[in-house]
Amino acid sequence: MKAIFQDAYGPADVLQLRDIDQPPAGDDEVLVRVRAAGVDPGVWHLMTGHPYLVRAFGFGLRRPKVPVRGVDLAGVVEAVGAAVTDLHPGDEVYGVCESGSYAEYATARRQRLAHKPANTTFEQAAVAPISGVTALQAVRDCAGVQPDQQVMVIGAAGGVGSFAVQIAKAYGATVTGVCSTGKSDLVRSLGADDVIDYTRDEIDRNGPRYDVLIDTAGNRPLRLLRRALTPRGTLVLVGGENGGGPLLAGFDRAMLRAPLLSMVTRQRLRNLIAKVGAADLDELRRHIESGAVTPVIDRTYPLSAAPDAIRHVAAGHARGKTVVTV
Repeated sequence: MKAIFQDAYGPADVLQLRDIDQPPAGDDEVLVRVRAAGVDPGVWHLMTGHPYLVRAFGFGLRRPKVPVRGVDLAGVVEAVGAAVTDLHPGDEVYGVCESGSYAEYATARRQRLAHKPANTTFEQAAVAPISGVTALQAVRDCAGVQPDQQVMVIGAAGGVGSFAVQIAKAYGATVTGVCSTGKSDLVRSLGADDVIDYTRDEIDRNGPRYDVLIDTAGNRPLRLLRRALTPRGTLVLVGGENGGGPLLAGFDRAMLRAPLLSMVTRQRLRNLIAKVGAADLDELRRHIESGAVTPVIDRTYPLSAAPDAIRHVAAGHARGKTVVTV
């Protein structure tokens, strides 16, 4: 089969389109004929091995342990392992995989797949698993968003942010999205009640107004974020792609400084590391099928152009998510 393969960490130039063996499915795994795969900053981190924290988490110290890039996928079940009884060849699924999704076939654990939303294309479904579930867990679990609360989403036009705006609205919140000038119309179309253009105003322009602040952008000081929160508000930090050194990059803000500060303030400062599972994929599917949530696709690239897709996402210009079709 054809796949996007890398032998070593580095920029997108290390990626090659190769013919490799089809991955075997274990007893609790599903072999999926990939139709589309999502692209997000996490793919860039796994490609470059930066920050070094990525390597320490078991992804390979000297070279990628999984040499095929891509995690999100949507496709058709080709075969199932002996222990899988509720999915069958021909079923349309979406989720995250173990073997790399920028390939014609990929294997995934059964508990990390769900039936694809019936009202989406494979491309729309492929951009939803990681970003959509992360947004769901930020809104529902970390923040506990309630009806009529004031919620701010920073990075509202991005992969996680575009889902977070819609899910917070589905939970009954009043939502303010933060984005650049050219993305304001998109964020309003997602249901945001107000938009702050960060090129003109800072997020604390309205004072300590927000019950919940979900920051997906990763580069503002904690003191600034806290100024926009109510005295007992909740800050959810998602990722940390911008700034910092080679060891932790921007993740030190969420992993070190926010937990320490939480010990001496009434505000809740939460770091989210999402885990994608079938139950949350099913809940996300219900939101999508109800019309409350629509995945936003920025650009579509063929498999052979996956390096260009990653470069585009790394440049930070994406609106929603980018997708690779197979």
